[in-house]
Amino acid sequence: MSDPTPQHDGTTPSDRTAPTDATTGLPADPTRDDATSADATTADATHDAATPVVDDRLQEVTGAPHLMTDSATDSERREGRWSDALRSIVNGSVLTTVLAVVLALIASGVLIALTDKDVQAAAGYFFARPLDTLRAVGTAVGGSYSSLFQGSVVNFGAPSFATAIAPITRSVDYAVPLIAAGLGVAVAFRTGLFNIGGQGQVLMAAAAAGWVGFSFDLPAIVHIPLTILAGIVGGAVWAGIVGLLKARTGANEVVLTIMLNYVALYLVSFMLRTPGLLQAGGSPNPISPATRDSAVLPSLFGSRFGIDVGFLVALVAVVVVWWLMNKSSLGFRFRTVGENPRAARVAGMSVPALTVWVMVISGALIGIAGAYQVEGAVTTGFTSGIDAGIGFDAITVALLGRSRPWGVFGAGVLFGALKAGGYSMQAANGVPIDIVLVVQSLIVLFVAAPPLVRSIFRLPAPGARKAPRASKKEAVVTK
Repeated sequence: MSDPTPQHDGTTPSDRTAPTDATTGLPADPTRDDATSADATTADATHDAATPVVDDRLQEVTGAPHLMTDSATDSERREGRWSDALRSIVNGSVLTTVLAVVLALIASGVLIALTDKDVQAAAGYFFARPLDTLRAVGTAVGGSYSSLFQGSVVNFGAPSFATAIAPITRSVDYAVPLIAAGLGVAVAFRTGLFNIGGQGQVLMAAAAAGWVGFSFDLPAIVHIPLTILAGIVGGAVWAGIVGLLKARTGANEVVLTIMLNYVALYLVSFMLRTPGLLQAGGSPNPISPATRDSAVLPSLFGSRFGIDVGFLVALVAVVVVWWLMNKSSLGFRFRTVGENPRAARVAGMSVPALTVWVMVISGALIGIAGAYQVEGAVTTGFTSGIDAGIGFDAITVALLGRSRPWGVFGAGVLFGALKAGGYSMQAANGVPIDIVLVVQSLIVLFVAAPPLVRSIFRLPAPGARKAPRASKKEAVVTK
């Protein structure tokens, strides 16, 4: 046992050592043949006779200029940082999203021009007087988008400053439920789940929050949070059913959420027609009692503006979701399951349990939107149409926001502005409100096809770098 085992060539492992370079003392490169090694050794010996030996490993340290005098290197480094930042903006998703919105507005402008009566009349004699057609197109499209802007951002023709900025507050009012519901859908997307059941979750949350809102007479400081909590619980329970069924049976969450949308719709409709449940006393119509004043969300800047406490709740939800998905260990597990469920399972994560938790949190966030509908949007009594399409619009908001919390916030504000401005555009220019739906659909279409946007605007692909130009010396060597 003390003697090493002989190898097939008669030597022991201790005798088999790698050859070393006679000049540097380092192991020789096994990839070079004998002739190349011999030539290199002769050349090194000739060079050593004229110049002293310097270790190449020290040249990088000893040859580097002092930090205080390396102004050229610092400037190049700064230029490199600026170029990298510019490249990240050009190649990133932010610019692609902005350009997708621009393309959607251009395409919608074409539809507005084609459906305008003045444009159609001027197009009949286009070859006789083409400027009339162009003028009609500019009036139709420019007037429509001007009304859209003044109805959603700032009204420049208003007599006072308060009236001028009132449109942006209405846009924020429309955006609050979209932000909350969009966050819920985004959390599911980041975990690899498709929560298409926003409509049902908004309905159940509105039913729970509405019942608490009109059934109890409590102080506002207690009644408002309790009503919001009821909406959160209603949405979480309805989405948790989907998570539980998927975790236990492996059922597809898309089918489950869509089917539960119908279940929630007919269930809420039944409760609104049943006295003692949600139907207002003494009313034959399927409508609930009005929300008590103690449960109505107070306005932040007075009744003239549309911003209320719900906007603060939406901001808090954005911050909480950002911390959850980016800073917490639970969010890390969520993202891991979304990226690779098999790797998460190998790492010891319980994928079924995480699936249930994701759907519960997603439904809870959507439940905030349902509570807002009965506390801020419709306080005189709600019907089965209380969801107002928020559940499906939330999918669009999450897609446009790239399933990132602050991206969802910006997308929600944009869609809120489109909704608020759409009514002004319809009233001032006679443009159908369906044009707003076309804009939203086109935005999603272009956002879902980044290569199309980049090809239209001739943008480089993500991560693409320009080939470095060859210097004159390199060109001469090549020749």
